[in-house]
Amino acid sequence: MMNSMMQFMRQLSNRFGFAMSAAETGNAAQMARFRRFQKEAQLDVLHIPFAQLPIVVFDLETSGFHPDQGDGILSIGAVKVTGNEVHNDHFYETIKPKQPPCEEVLRLTGLSLQELDHSPPINDVLLRFYDFAGAATLVAHHAAHERKFMRHATWQELGRTFTHRLIDTTFLTNITAAHQQFQTLDEWCDAYGIAISQRHHALADARMTAKLWAKHITLAEHAGYYCLGDIYKELALRK
Repeated sequence: MMNSMMQFMRQLSNRFGFAMSAAETGNAAQMARFRRFQKEAQLDVLHIPFAQLPIVVFDLETSGFHPDQGDGILSIGAVKVTGNEVHNDHFYETIKPKQPPCEEVLRLTGLSLQELDHSPPINDVLLRFYDFAGAATLVAHHAAHERKFMRHATWQELGRTFTHRLIDTTFLTNITAAHQQFQTLDEWCDAYGIAISQRHHALADARMTAKLWAKHITLAEHAGYYCLGDIYKELALRK
């Protein structure tokens, strides 16, 4: 399939009298996969058992809170989860910013201007992230932040609408730990015996969030909830 796509792009370039580099051909193939993942991500997964549902837990480190005012994504970290199993398969890349972040953000994230300046542009990193995630359901802690930046970046850089299902960790914890009112990732990790390390590093935060998600999948299954649809139904009943 991939070879035929690349052959088609070469034929297209020859037909219209311009040459595509290997990088351009590869980028076109990535965009084709990305569009396919977008379509697949909209399929109904509500009744797939947690034990079979592909999940990608991810975290963004950003230069601020407002993408529409110039703040951007500095790094993306992600890990794959199935049921209550956190896989070793992971993704991590830093991104060359269009505007340098302030010193406070650099101290918080542990990133350096030199590291960021030598990083690839955001459109390349986004395509590689979508290659990693495929059509999986996405999960994040305080997901409104990730959703805001992913919507903005996907549209501005790739010209596409962000269509992946993105779930906040509270989707589960509102059912499995309704009596607990923790807010920060540190509080949740402390409560569930998850070691805290390298906070505000995108991959480290993604791994901690993945472990938290996996623990609450176990609690959900023990309570009789076996798929996303079961959780949605219970949340609707509790309104």
